[in-house]
Amino acid sequence: MSYSRRIAALLVAALIPLLAYAESNPLRLDDVGKIVRVSDPQLSPDGKSIVVIVSRPNLAQDRYDSSLVLIDVASGAQRTLTYERKSVFSPRWSPSGDRLAFLALAPAPSSDDLMSGEPEPAASAGISPEPPATKPTVQIYVLPMKGGEAHRLTRSAHDVEQLAWSPDGKQIAFAMADDNPSQKDIDSHKDAFEVGDDSYLSTEADVPAHLWIVSAEGGRAKRLTAGSWTLPRAAPPSAPSSPISWSPDGSSIAIVQQQKLAYGDNDQTVVSIVEVASGTVRKLTSHRLTEGFPVFSPDGSQIAYEYNRDGDPNNELDVLVAPTAGGDGFDVTRTLDRDIVRAVWMPDGQSLLLGAHDGTRVALWVQPLEGPARKLNLADLDPAWSFWIDLSLGKDGALTFTGSTPTHPNELYYLSSLDAPPRRLTDFNDFIAARQLGRVQSITWSGPDGFTEDGVVFYPHDFEVGHKYPLVLYIHGGPQAASTEGFSALPQLLAAHGYVVFSPNYRGSDHRGNAYQRAIFNDAGDGPGRDVMAGLAALERRGFIDTSRIAVSGWSYGGYMTSWMIGHYQIWRAAVSGAAVNDLVHAYALSDFNVTERWSFGGSPWSGKLMAAYVEQSPITYASRVKAPTLILSDTADARVPITQSYLMYHALKDNGVTVKFFAYPVPGHFPGDPIRTMDVYRRWIDWIDQYMR
Repeated sequence: MSYSRRIAALLVAALIPLLAYAESNPLRLDDVGKIVRVSDPQLSPDGKSIVVIVSRPNLAQDRYDSSLVLIDVASGAQRTLTYERKSVFSPRWSPSGDRLAFLALAPAPSSDDLMSGEPEPAASAGISPEPPATKPTVQIYVLPMKGGEAHRLTRSAHDVEQLAWSPDGKQIAFAMADDNPSQKDIDSHKDAFEVGDDSYLSTEADVPAHLWIVSAEGGRAKRLTAGSWTLPRAAPPSAPSSPISWSPDGSSIAIVQQQKLAYGDNDQTVVSIVEVASGTVRKLTSHRLTEGFPVFSPDGSQIAYEYNRDGDPNNELDVLVAPTAGGDGFDVTRTLDRDIVRAVWMPDGQSLLLGAHDGTRVALWVQPLEGPARKLNLADLDPAWSFWIDLSLGKDGALTFTGSTPTHPNELYYLSSLDAPPRRLTDFNDFIAARQLGRVQSITWSGPDGFTEDGVVFYPHDFEVGHKYPLVLYIHGGPQAASTEGFSALPQLLAAHGYVVFSPNYRGSDHRGNAYQRAIFNDAGDGPGRDVMAGLAALERRGFIDTSRIAVSGWSYGGYMTSWMIGHYQIWRAAVSGAAVNDLVHAYALSDFNVTERWSFGGSPWSGKLMAAYVEQSPITYASRVKAPTLILSDTADARVPITQSYLMYHALKDNGVTVKFFAYPVPGHFPGDPIRTMDVYRRWIDWIDQYMR
C-alpha cells in the first residue's frame, strides 16, 4: 500500500467513530428547555381562525412568556396578537367574532384610577370597598379584531378568575374574590385567622369568590351572587375551575357552588342556576356533593354536568344530562365506562363530545343522548390531558385541540369534521424531529385479582434485539390518571441514556373502567404494588431486561408508589422519589385536599379503627426495610404534598444507614413550573440513576 493510501485508510478509520457519533443524535436535556407550550385553543365563530396561547421558555428570566397567536385555518399563517405581556390566559371570542377577551396581569391602579370597570360591592352583601390593589392583578382585556390595541375592561383590586361572553356579546360574566372583611385588622397585624380544612401553607382565612357581570364596553360591574359559599377555585395539579356557562337566551348562567370555602371541602359542590336579571340562585339537582362543569345545551332546555358515579369520588366521573327546569337527569356515559374529564355539546344538541383516558391513549368520543358512543379516529395523536382536555368545537362541527404524538410534543391540530383526519397547524416543536427518539410501545398483561392491565415502554433509540438493557420504572401520579403513549420528555431522556423505561398503569388509574379505578379503595399501596410487579414480570419475559439493573422512580402518587416499592421489594439498584406522600395521616392533616382523603378509606384516621389502615398503607411505616440508594425531591411550598413528607422519609432512611440525598426547590407548587428548575429536576433524576445503574 502506498504512503498516500495508508494515510487515507488511517483517516477513514479515525472518522468512523466520529461518523457514528454524528449519526447518533438523541434527545438532550437542553432540548427540554426549548419546548414550546401550546394551550387553550379557541375556534373563531366563523370557523376560519384559531387563537391559542403560545408559551415560550425564557431561560434568561427563567419563566415562560405567553402570547396569544392567531392561526388561519386554511393556510396555517400565524399572527401574534399580544406583545410584551409576561402572561395571558383564557382567550375567549365574542359571539360575533369581532372582539377577543382575555385575562392578563395588569399593573396596580393608581389612586386616581380607581374604576371605570371596577366591580361595585353590593350594599346588601355587607362588603365595604377595599383600597386599590398594590400589586399587579389579573384583569379582563378586550381586543378589537379589526385593529387597535387591547383595552382594559376591569380595574379591580382582586384577580379575575375566569370569564364568559353573554350570547348577545353585550356583557361578560366573570368570577372574582370578595374583599377580605378583616383587611384593616390584617394591615395592623391583627392577622390571626381561624383554621378550617385548609392547607398547612395557608396564611389567612379563605374568602369566597362570586359571580359578576360587566358591559363589554366598560363601566361599573354588577355583582350577581353573594354569600358564604364560593365558586370553586382550581389548585393544580387538577382540572380548571368549572367554567361559567350562559344559557343561549342570556337569561341565566350555570355555575358550581362550593358550600364551604376551604379547598379541603372541594367535594361539597353542586350545580346551580343564576337568573341574570334578579341574581336569584336555584339548585339544579337533589345531589349534595361532587357535581361540576355544567354546560347548557344549544337550545337551552338541558344541562350536561359531571358527577362522580353514585356520589363517590373513588368512582369515575360520569356525565349526566338534566332538564334546565331542574332534576337529577340521566347518566349518558355509564355504558362508556370511562372517567370523563371533558364534555361539550355537539351543535345538534342530541349528542356530546367527550374526552377521557382509554387504555394507553387519550381518546375522544361522540356520545348520543341515547345509544353507544363512537370513538374518533385520531391515528397516533393524543389530545393534551391534564385532568382536562384543551379543545374547542365549532358551530359546524369542526374541532381544534392541542395534542402530541409519541415522538412530537404538543402542537395545535384541526379537524374540519369529526370524521376528518387531524391536520397539524403549528410546528413550534419541530426541532424535536431532528433528534432520534426511542420507540414507544403499549403492552398488556394479566394482573392480580383478574384484572387485565397495561403500560407504556420507551426504548433506547438504538435498541437492538438480543441485547440486555437496564430498566427504569417511571410510575405516574394521580392515582386517577394514566400513562399514555403521548410525548413525555423525561422517559425519552432516560431512554436516550440507554435505559428501557417502563410506565406501568395500576389499579386506581382512570383508563380501564370504574371497577379498576375504584379497586384502590382502602388499598393504596399493596394492590397497586402487585400490579406494578406483574407488569415488570411481563416485560422481563420478553428477554431484553437486565434484571440485575432495575430502578424505580415517580412523582406525586408516583413518588408514593416509589417509596412503597422500595419498602416492599428488594430488587432496586436505585430510586427517585419526588413529592411523595409517605405518611397518609400527615396528608389527611396538612395537604390542601386534606380531609377529602377520607373517601379513600371510608373515614378519618381518628374515627373507629381506621388509623391502622392509614398507617399500614403509609410507605414511612416500612422505611426500615429500604435498601436502595434513594434520591428525594420536593418543593418547599408544595400545598398538595407538603415537604414534611419528604423530610420524614429522608430522616428515616438516613438514620437506617441507607444512601439518601434530599434536594428541595424553594418554590411553590407541586412541581417546579419554570424551565430551569424543571431541567434541574430531570438532570438530578438521570444523574442519580446513572450513578447506581452503570
